[in-house]
Amino acid sequence: MNNQKIMQHDDGLNELLSSYRKKRYQIKEKLKNFEDLCKSSDERIFQELCYCILTPQSKAIYCDEAVKELASSGLLLKGEKSDIRAILRRVRFPNNKASYLIAAREAFKNGRRFDIKSKINESNVSKTREWLVENIKGLGYKEASHFLRNIGLGNDMAILDIHILGNLKRYKVIEEIPSSISRKNYLNIEDKMRKFSQGIGIPFHELDLLLWSEQTNFIFK
Repeated sequence: MNNQKIMQHDDGLNELLSSYRKKRYQIKEKLKNFEDLCKSSDERIFQELCYCILTPQSKAIYCDEAVKELASSGLLLKGEKSDIRAILRRVRFPNNKASYLIAAREAFKNGRRFDIKSKINESNVSKTREWLVENIKGLGYKEASHFLRNIGLGNDMAILDIHILGNLKRYKVIEEIPSSISRKNYLNIEDKMRKFSQGIGIPFHELDLLLWSEQTNFIFK
């Protein structure tokens, strides 16, 4: 798929490319911050995992605020479900998600140590994504990809939330927004998005933040 062919699909693509030129330095800086996060402590990386567990059907900024409050109060690693749930006051499905956070916390306990890095295989990130989906409650392919991208490891993975899917439909990368996405379909759409990014000359991991910001009007994570 070449750039000229894509440009014929939607005149609005010119606006996307123009927006990228304006935002690319902000986007690159954000991605650099993600890469630095991978070098952080196990607890800090776990905070990012919890953020991604909270995000489905919830505002990203509220999820981020909740995780920061849980971490600063010591509840993220030691809190009871009722205490955690109380902090998730602006997050949808707080009861279920409080349970997910506690289950995730238990999954990374190694005796007295808290160890998440041992489960992350930097040389095989796809395998790590599969492990996360299979073993961490509340994580599907979207959330697992989101987590890995946010710690600088998922640069070749798509975060197929409603914002991204809506834009992929707009630019005719996909025909319809699926009501649910199987593993096979997720990987198929991810591959289509990868080819689209190559066709328009925007790096795959930068395209995700660009499309998200086009819908939300700010670059976050």
